[in-house]
Amino acid sequence: MNKELAQQIFDKQQMLEDVPPNSVISDWASRLICLLYPELSDNNKKGTQEIEATFKVLQSELAVMLRATKACCNCDIDKVAADFFKAVPELYRILNTDVSAILNGDPAAKSEFEIIRAYPGFYALCFYRIAHLLLLLDIPLLPRILTEHAHSKTGIDIHPGAVIGEHFYVDHGTGIVIGETAIIGSHVKLYQGVTLGALSVDKSMASTKRHPTIEDNVIIYSNATVLGGNTVIGRNSIIGGNVWLTGSVKPGSLVYHNSEIIIEERKLKSY
Repeated sequence: MNKELAQQIFDKQQMLEDVPPNSVISDWASRLICLLYPELSDNNKKGTQEIEATFKVLQSELAVMLRATKACCNCDIDKVAADFFKAVPELYRILNTDVSAILNGDPAAKSEFEIIRAYPGFYALCFYRIAHLLLLLDIPLLPRILTEHAHSKTGIDIHPGAVIGEHFYVDHGTGIVIGETAIIGSHVKLYQGVTLGALSVDKSMASTKRHPTIEDNVIIYSNATVLGGNTVIGRNSIIGGNVWLTGSVKPGSLVYHNSEIIIEERKLKSY
């Protein structure tokens, strides 16, 4: 029995021998992020030619990873890698709107440097936006590895398939879950523990929209749960903490959980 199992494991190793470890894939993304945001790097200054050369190295490495993971059989791998890096300037622009959203929305944020260097929400968004761009190019596996790396580091779980607009602000962030088919507009703020999930996890629903749509300028406070592919949170709405929603709300709505808190005066014994 053990001999058969050993042979099965050996055969699988042969199939996977060219696939780089997850740490190599996440390191590639980290180096790209550090190139875009030198605030995160070791402060070694690079000239414009060196920066351009580093982009080319990262592009070449991406092509190597695509070949190793058999990203596509009939496509031009080098062209796919080049297309990704052609989109990096727009990626950078959108990430900068996320930085602005945090700076303008968080009274505790003192500078863009602090946000880029220290905020887990921005860290998770960097990996999500890189992963989403890869997914748009029909690249499998790598996007999920990248978002799960960010998930493991921050507790923020954003599926690379989710569509998220500009000026996205994740405050604190721990415990946030954003499902694969969620659609989020611009200028949206989510607090810790928010779940944008599915009403059902049946495998037959894999190709359907299972997660909610959040329109522009919505705030969702901590531990709120919004479920369902047909659920739409209208623009300019506020969803309070601990709310459980499985249906749509109109634009401009205020939704809150009406809990009762009782405070009684204790009668203390005199000694």
